[in-house]
This record gives sequence, structure tokens and C-alpha cells, in this order.
Amino acid sequence: MAQPARPRAAKKPAPASAKASPEASAKSGTGSTGETALPQGGVAGDDASFALRSLQQAHANNKRFDASDEQLLEFYEQMLLIRRFEEKAGQLYGLGLIGGFCHLYIGQEAVAVGLQSALTTGKDSVITGYRDHGHMLAYGIDPNVIMAELTGRGAGISRGKGGSMHMFSTEHRFFGGHGIVGAQVSLGTGLAFGHKYSGDGGVCMAYFGDGAANQGQVYESFNMAALWKLPIIFVIENNGYAMGTKVSRGSAETAFYRRGTGFRIPGMDVNGMDVLEVRQAAEVALEYVRGGNGPVLLEVKTYRYRGHSMSDPAKYRSREEVQEMRENHDPIDGAKAELLKRGVTEDKLKEIEKAIRARVGQSADFAESSPEPELHELYTDILVEQY
Repeated sequence: MAQPARPRAAKKPAPASAKASPEASAKSGTGSTGETALPQGGVAGDDASFALRSLQQAHANNKRFDASDEQLLEFYEQMLLIRRFEEKAGQLYGLGLIGGFCHLYIGQEAVAVGLQSALTTGKDSVITGYRDHGHMLAYGIDPNVIMAELTGRGAGISRGKGGSMHMFSTEHRFFGGHGIVGAQVSLGTGLAFGHKYSGDGGVCMAYFGDGAANQGQVYESFNMAALWKLPIIFVIENNGYAMGTKVSRGSAETAFYRRGTGFRIPGMDVNGMDVLEVRQAAEVALEYVRGGNGPVLLEVKTYRYRGHSMSDPAKYRSREEVQEMRENHDPIDGAKAELLKRGVTEDKLKEIEKAIRARVGQSADFAESSPEPELHELYTDILVEQY
């Protein structure tokens, strides 16, 4: 016959000495409430948020660079050179003198000029995607060799073999010009590793667009750059439409400057249609990166007036939208208005315009009169060694 079960004795409360201390709970991974606690050295709540927002706050506190008249005039000249150069490139493309793809930088001039004017030539490196003519001009590279490259001439900066999308100048530490969407971000991370490894004090500035920002390799690069505290400024040139899809239709997170949060990369939201705001953001970012703190992510909001490439009719936006941006937000007009306010005369600005048009015309003449690459160039720059 089965015996009846014995009643269980009530548990005695554990002595106070046996209760887990907060320190012990933290080590075991649980807090007094049973929730998982941060490991030692972890950062939570407002501290983490503050660290990631600190550069944005610094930028918000002082948004515009205090440029001298000479500096602002130089920014204006550089932006105007890019604008007139790109307009001429568009004309040559229409005449059949430029083949393949051609992506113009018209409207986005303040980004390259504002950022690269803060870099140290010969020390810092730049890498970008295939909309690269403006970045080269902003880095002081001769318009003649850029236009010659666009037209596929032997005098081009890549000997006529790179064309619009693949321009290099190791002399200026300009590393492309890349046709694979997002590829330059990983390569830029490698350039930054090179700066750190050699201890040369240089910083890499890696540009990519809002469309490329959704590429997986971008986030692998973010992780590596943050982990090793590499000296790199990631620049998202957000022109609102990637290749032809509005940002809100293609990206779940449209505040791109937050995209580095998961990797503890601080970001800044910058008006890319104001060259002085862009330059000031560059100052803040460079101070942080040169201080050994690791990467920074800049989202520079800009706008391209032309289609994605010369073959794009840009029917995904209205003419009224483009016109509104041209009339009310143009970076060159903005700089011109400020120069006039500072006392620079209309005659002085007209002289600059005339000189730049002549310079661009000269670059087109140089390109058209230069010979095509010699046949033996077909076999050069393919392998490192000679065979």
C-alpha cells in the first residue's frame, strides 16, 4: 500500500551574508532584479548617448566656419571652377567626345570644397565613388589632365584608361574614382589603417552616397575602423535620391549620421549647400580624429541638379523641386551673396568668372588636341610585375 507523501518543510530565508551583493551580481551578469547587467567597463544610458551626440552638439554650437575674405573668395573660386568644368564636360559628352558613363557634380560643389579645404595636401588621403571630378578639382589637381582623362586621351591623369569613373593621383594621395558602389569605403578603411600603421599623422576622407550607405561592406568597415580607432572620416553625400529612388523609399533609417551608432562612431548632420557650414564640420571632425579617437561619420545633405548620370532624365522628381533648390539653396550663389555683403565688388567677381571660363575652355582645348593612348598602353597597369 502506497504511503502518503510527506509535507515539505518551508524554506528558511537565506542569511544576509549569503545574499548577492551588487558587485557579485554585476560579475555574474545579473542585477538585483534578475536583469542582465553590463559587464565591467560597459557604458549605459545617458553616458553612451552623450558620447555619440557630442560632436553633433559641438557642431550645433558653432555651425559656420569663421572664414577670412581671402578664404571665402578661394572657396567661391573653387566651387565655380567645379561648376563650369562640369558644365563643359556635359557639353563634350553631348558632342560625343566623352564616352561611357559620366556623373556630374553640379550642385554638390560645397561638399568637396568645404571638406577638402581643411585637409593637409600630401599628408591626408581622399577616396570617393564614380562622381569624382569635383573632388579632384577641390584637391588642386590640374583641370587639363582631368579633362584629358574624361576624353580618353594619353595625357589624362590615368593615361586615358580610367575615364570619368576611375581617376587616380597618388602624388596628391587621391585614390579614386571607383565604379563599384560602396567599394571605396572598405578601401578607404585600408588607407586609414595605412596612416595609422605608418604613423604619418594622416587622415583618410572616404566619400560615398546615400545609396551606397545600405551596402553591407560599409558596416564591416565601420566596425573595423571603430575597433582599431582608425583615422578616417566617413562622408555620406546625401543628395536625396541615390541613383533614382527617394531616400524615404529605399532606407529604413533616413538620418544617416546615426548609422554609426551601433559601432560607437559619432555622427554629424551637416548642410551641404553651405560651404562654411561644411568647412566647420570638417574642423570638428578632424580635431576628433587627429586626437586618436577613431572614426567620425558625416552626413552632408546636398542636391544634384542633373540626373544620376548623363543618361538619366531624372523623372523621379519635379522641375519645380530642382528649380527651388537652384534659386534658394545654391552653394555658389550663397557664397557670392556673402562676398558682396563683405564688400567684394561685382567687377571683381566678374573677373573671376571670366578667368575660370577661360581656364575651363583651355582644359577642353588641351583634351581635344591631345592624342589617344598609344597601343602598347593596352598592356600596362594590369599586373604589378612585368612579364
